[in-house]
Amino acid sequence: MKSLRNYIDKIKPQFKKGGKFEKLHSTFDAFETFLFVPDKVTYKGAHIRDAIDMKRTMSVVVFALLPALLFGMFNAGYLYHLSIGETASLWKNLLYGATEIMPIVAVSYITGLAIEFIFAQYRGHEVNEGFLVSGMLIPLILPVSIPLWMVAVSTAFAVVLGKEAFGGTGMNIFNPALLARAFVFFAYPASMSGDKVWVNGLLEKAPIDGFSGATPLGLAMTGQINNIPDMHTLFFGFFPGSIGETSKLAILIGAVILIITGIGSLRIMLSALAGGLAMGFIFNLLAPAFAPIPENQILINYFSISPIMHLLMGGFLFGIVFMATDPVSASQTNTGKIIYGFLVGIFSVMIRVFNPAYPEGVMLAILLMNTFAPLIDHYVVQANISKRLKRINITK
Repeated sequence: MKSLRNYIDKIKPQFKKGGKFEKLHSTFDAFETFLFVPDKVTYKGAHIRDAIDMKRTMSVVVFALLPALLFGMFNAGYLYHLSIGETASLWKNLLYGATEIMPIVAVSYITGLAIEFIFAQYRGHEVNEGFLVSGMLIPLILPVSIPLWMVAVSTAFAVVLGKEAFGGTGMNIFNPALLARAFVFFAYPASMSGDKVWVNGLLEKAPIDGFSGATPLGLAMTGQINNIPDMHTLFFGFFPGSIGETSKLAILIGAVILIITGIGSLRIMLSALAGGLAMGFIFNLLAPAFAPIPENQILINYFSISPIMHLLMGGFLFGIVFMATDPVSASQTNTGKIIYGFLVGIFSVMIRVFNPAYPEGVMLAILLMNTFAPLIDHYVVQANISKRLKRINITK
């Protein structure tokens, strides 16, 4: 490492102002700070110094995502071999999953970082580390069979229109990873829904009798409530779904890492869980009222789903742990985080039940609440100001 440091210091003057490659200063700075943590994180003004900066923050989130990524690799291999009637070892499943998933991760990072570097060079800004997380989140919320060109197009859409159009990292209104998923979901719905989408290889090989590639939400949408996997299977994640969203155990491990390190908001996570459970209980209470209406059978089925099952199905838990807690697009005030998270939970289940065509309600719920997060914070701040003014008037 010392020789690498010496080499970087040797060529560094060529990338500074007046150097031969001064126009590539942003690119050089990005590679240097990626390899070595800079000794200065602030240059002017009053700041609260802390031991953590953006690079460390992003690194912690990526580390928290690793359990979901590793399980996604195993699950892809496990379901593939299951679909063709084979029993494979742990390492064989992992190897198969890695060969299918790592290209998706690579395309996501290459596309996103290339755009980030281009904009940084054009603006003369530093390359921020924000995409380190988005580049990992995007593959984890997509099916393993997604074509690589769709990954590139959706990533480009998310970075250009979701981040750079608003000024880059820290300025975006919406979560970039969710924008990428929404783009693919609405632009190429055939690649995001259907029994054979979720397990790579089923499009080329006919599955064995009795094997289904349907997700739990897909089963619910078609009225096959009794075929939804049990809670044990849903918790551990041995069923088809997006790469990183199936194993709730892996997601909870990531959640613990984010909470212990102070990166993820416990307020948002708990309030979102409370909102999802509350909405699920309300629908359970309303289910008998719709029972006499035969044409509403699918709606009745959704109304009857256990609130706990709502939390375990689909990407609900993954969304509230890794995307609803986005420090940029979520609410910033403590009270605002509780309101924001609770509404994310409510709308996630509400969209899932009332519009089965879009069963993954957490995606639309978080994007919707990203829009209202600044408004929530505004009213929370105004309410605090009003309380303090009343106290001042009382003391007078």
